[in-house]
Amino acid sequence: MIGGTRTPTPPILWRSSGWLRAACHHRNRRERLVVVSRVASSVVQRQIRYVAPVPLPDATGLVREVYAQIADEMLLVVPPAQLHSPSPDVLAAYWMLSREPLAGTAVGRAAKEAVAAAVAVANICPYCVEMHTVGMYDLSGEHEAEAVAGDRVESMIDPALRAMTAWARTAHQLDDAAPEPPGLAAAERAELLGVVVGFHYVSRVVNVFLSNFLLPPGLGPRSRRRMKQGISRLLRPMLRTPRAGGRSVGLLPAAPIPVDMTWSAGNEDIAAAVARSCRTFELAGARSVPAGVRRLVLDRLEAWRGEDTGLSTTWCEDLIADLPAHERAAGRLALLTAVSSYQVGEGVISEFRRFDPSDAGLVDTVAWSAFAAARLIGNRLAAARADAPPVVSDFAEVEDPEWRMSGWQRHRRAA
Repeated sequence: MIGGTRTPTPPILWRSSGWLRAACHHRNRRERLVVVSRVASSVVQRQIRYVAPVPLPDATGLVREVYAQIADEMLLVVPPAQLHSPSPDVLAAYWMLSREPLAGTAVGRAAKEAVAAAVAVANICPYCVEMHTVGMYDLSGEHEAEAVAGDRVESMIDPALRAMTAWARTAHQLDDAAPEPPGLAAAERAELLGVVVGFHYVSRVVNVFLSNFLLPPGLGPRSRRRMKQGISRLLRPMLRTPRAGGRSVGLLPAAPIPVDMTWSAGNEDIAAAVARSCRTFELAGARSVPAGVRRLVLDRLEAWRGEDTGLSTTWCEDLIADLPAHERAAGRLALLTAVSSYQVGEGVISEFRRFDPSDAGLVDTVAWSAFAAARLIGNRLAAARADAPPVVSDFAEVEDPEWRMSGWQRHRRAA
């Protein structure tokens, strides 16, 4: 059986902690950019696994456009972005799906970082937990950040932040989800659901392609807190500078909002981002993921109630057993990404590569699977608020006429 969790790879940022400490003392944005850029190339090269990202100087076309936006707003092109670069349209979809909910102004950035961190905890993504709790150090304080990182949401002090975080932490659990915070306006709800969906996608992809930890696992508690404080000061301009909504949506063609994602309509920029990214992930699946694998993943997700699958991957091997031999590797990768992404290891990737050696095919398969799970979670959250069953959409056909990613049931037409 091929599977098992990944072997942790050495964290990188701590190796450059001297540069980070120096950067924290620079108040000028240009000086910070120079310092961060000197660290970034080493960080990216060592953190990304399994694919060769497009180097910044070599980027052209859509990849160059996306890189430019990210560098302008985040000081550097972060590893979660670069890992998508072998598939340019998927890179753009990732960027708008993660950017636009954070750019909205109806909900504060502190709440959004807490929600993103809680989603990362739910997906057992240490890298994402550390990244978002570092942001919380500056926005919400050390106590709240460490409460989320330690999965102790009940110990958070701020009641509103605690309620939002608890809701996000259990968003994937169909039977035990915490209630949605009361009194949310349509714009607030669009932003918060957008963060939940976007970072359920991102944390799954990060689990597959990036090293386990942003900070060194061997750090003691005091040293870890001091490093988080230093990095949070470095990130302060990125976290606190207002961003105009809608900047990223022009990167991809317009598309209709899927019926099961109308929760995004409270913010037109988020709605546009959701529609265009959804369409892109569908196209990625149609070109790179066999139809039988797509059906299998959606069937498994429809039956999934958010439960942890445990350490064994026997459940996955049983599900793919009836697939044709050349599809089993893709089925294994897609199912694990969707349901337990932390279990995608080198053996899973190597077996996939036997049948599809391209970086683009690997990125497409992981991206489609991660988004399928994130989309389902958003659909269920929207249905829970309305006290109604999840919506069955009738989304537009993709280029492969056999296939429609259409709300988790209509795909059976092709079965």
